[in-house]
Amino acid sequence: MTEQQARQEMVTLGASFFARGYATGSAGNLSLRLEDGTLLATPTGSCLGELNGERLSKVTLEGEWLSGDKPSKEIAFHRALYQNDPSCKAVVHLHSHYLTAFSCLEGLDPHNCIRPFTPYVVMRVGDVPVVPYYKPGDQRLAEDLAGLAGRYRAFLLANHGSVVVGKSLREAADNTEELEETARLIFTLGDRAIRYLNDDEVAALRSR
Repeated sequence: MTEQQARQEMVTLGASFFARGYATGSAGNLSLRLEDGTLLATPTGSCLGELNGERLSKVTLEGEWLSGDKPSKEIAFHRALYQNDPSCKAVVHLHSHYLTAFSCLEGLDPHNCIRPFTPYVVMRVGDVPVVPYYKPGDQRLAEDLAGLAGRYRAFLLANHGSVVVGKSLREAADNTEELEETARLIFTLGDRAIRYLNDDEVAALRSR
């Protein structure tokens, strides 16, 4: 994929997220790793529904701002994921409705906050650890994600939202949507008794 194609994909996916209510106002940010190793990201304060491909932020893996509008302060945790997970080619961070609500609940398992009850979250996402609450832009957020990078494909930021990585921006976007749908199902089921997948069923899904 050329850089121009990558810019267009980010604009298209950002607009799709916004149009369907996955992002509001200037919340959330996207990034991807270009073939030359630099990062393309949504600028600070930008609305995902109104991105301009030529004004997207371009930065080095070390954080040097190369071109485009000023990058989001949250680019630090994006960089931490790329630096500690060679397979990571894209990052999607959203404050989508159900995942953000889910992130505000007490008592979530910090090692895997979503106990498997559908096959799709197991196959597409796997375990989802919870990162403790830090204010947006706090360096500790990047440090914690750096420590988890490479072992997980998705993370829940306490009282904040979700972060999903992928081998492409499309994959990260699709898996973010799967995670949001899973959170919506959790709230739909409420306090009803849930038939969770057993260990053998989960193992069979992971061996695919």
